Amino acid sequence: MIDCAIDGAVAVVTLNNPSANTFTAAGLEQFHALIGELNRDAQVRAAVVTGQGDKFFSAGADLKEFADGDKAHARLMAQHFGAAFEALQEARPVFIAAINGYAMGGGLECALACDMRICEEQAQMALPEPSVGLLPCGCGTQTLPWLVGEGWAKRMILTNERVNAETAQRIGLVEQVTPRGQALKTALELARRVSTLGPRAVAYSKSLIHLARQGTPRGAALALERERFVDLFDGADQREGVNAFLEKRNPVWRNA
Repeated sequence: MIDCAIDGAVAVVTLNNPSANTFTAAGLEQFHALIGELNRDAQVRAAVVTGQGDKFFSAGADLKEFADGDKAHARLMAQHFGAAFEALQEARPVFIAAINGYAMGGGLECALACDMRICEEQAQMALPEPSVGLLPCGCGTQTLPWLVGEGWAKRMILTNERVNAETAQRIGLVEQVTPRGQALKTALELARRVSTLGPRAVAYSKSLIHLARQGTPRGAALALERERFVDLFDGADQREGVNAFLEKRNPVWRNA
């Protein structure tokens, strides 16, 4: 259901559950475990998440999972969605969503949990859970307002407004729109750019950026920013990066 291929410092994670790349409990467990594996693999610096085929990134949960109204199963699914997408948000590698089609419900929440989003011109995005008497439970109610503001988050969730690629870029939901079939290529180019940077510098910077989202007091966040800058001097990569620049060559990172 979740395929993964690693090429050097970049992983490609493909949501592969035809026909709409929906998430099941087992698929979410597999996804969660895979994120942990990539997080522990120091070689992997960036990862692209995309959907199999040319129509769906992911349609989210299969609604058949909730048809019988089983509350215990609903709790289990909510826990799986939350655990997987929280792990995705906080993972060490930089994750980039290549949205190759419809990203609905939990599918959009998966993309929201990534660090960046590239979508194709035909993509459609929505959090339509309230239209079937449910609500987003994979971090969507918290992450979407952070990215697009409260007003647009409420339009999408409270009125079931579906946004196209142009609108998604305008409101800050995605960073770039590509022609049909080009999202993966563009996302891979970004991922390779990540791999040219200092590994510890990127990891520290990502965690610091997230402090603003978490409501950390500005003074505390700025103090930690300065500490992390100094911490980089404990490793060889800081010296390698600066000297490579001065010597006009590409740095050789050792993740140290």
